[in-house]
Amino acid sequence: MKARRKLARDYVVNLFLNLLFGIGMRLPYAWRVRGMGWIAARVFAPLVGYRKRIRDNLALVCPDLPAAEVARIVREVPDNATRTLVEIFSGDEFLNHAARAPVTGAEWLDQIEAAQAEGRPVMLVSGHFGNYDVARGFFARRGHRVGGLYNPMSNPYFNDRYVAAISRISQPVFPRGRHGMGQMLRFLRDGGMLGILIDQHMPRGAPLRFFGRRALTALSAAEMALKYNALVVPVYGRRLPDGLNFELIIEAPVPHGTPEEMTQALNDSLEARIREDMAQWLWIHRRWRGQSPESAD
Repeated sequence: MKARRKLARDYVVNLFLNLLFGIGMRLPYAWRVRGMGWIAARVFAPLVGYRKRIRDNLALVCPDLPAAEVARIVREVPDNATRTLVEIFSGDEFLNHAARAPVTGAEWLDQIEAAQAEGRPVMLVSGHFGNYDVARGFFARRGHRVGGLYNPMSNPYFNDRYVAAISRISQPVFPRGRHGMGQMLRFLRDGGMLGILIDQHMPRGAPLRFFGRRALTALSAAEMALKYNALVVPVYGRRLPDGLNFELIIEAPVPHGTPEEMTQALNDSLEARIREDMAQWLWIHRRWRGQSPESAD
């Protein structure tokens, strides 16, 4: 009975989202991205409790932030998150913006393309910062076949639309889980380029540090890189002040070491980028699940 109620609720939510996206996708690209971001930040986020979750996360790891900065982050995070989703659903219009992103770290771009020319696998590692699919779109438009690892959404109806949307950016895409992991390993073994995000709470992850707190983090990216001698490169699609365009930031490849050392380096890289622009990360995530400001970790 409980499962049936959830399925019915998911169906209704999907109908609402289909209606919302159906209307939004008829608007010109700039209106669509800005307008739906505005609605999400000012209408949807307060209704579903996102503002409280953002404040709770900030109180946990950045308790000294000024109140005005907290208010800005609370307002802008849902806006950025919704813009990202709308952009991903916008196909070629989004890809055009990703393809013309100016690159910071061009020397590392050359190293990535040299590795691919040699048949060496490359892992583009990022987090839910700015728009995380800018890198996949950028490299896809340069002629690379860029795979992507994704977490299936709990709503099966909307998940189908989401998978179709990320597949239009670049293929193949792999769902987390045994079947998807097997396909992804074969793709890497054959010298593929893979985009992967590392900033979600993983119950069986390693207890590494992120913003000074214990954060359970998957070691799988580093483990796969070591197994297949892949180049591991932190990349970020930072949203520019106009809200529509991006800067592609490519950092120096992470040296091979232990999986824990490599993954901590990736956590540190992401944290540094977030601290430069706090509102571009998805503070809605339950990244430090089960912790409180008073808890020891």
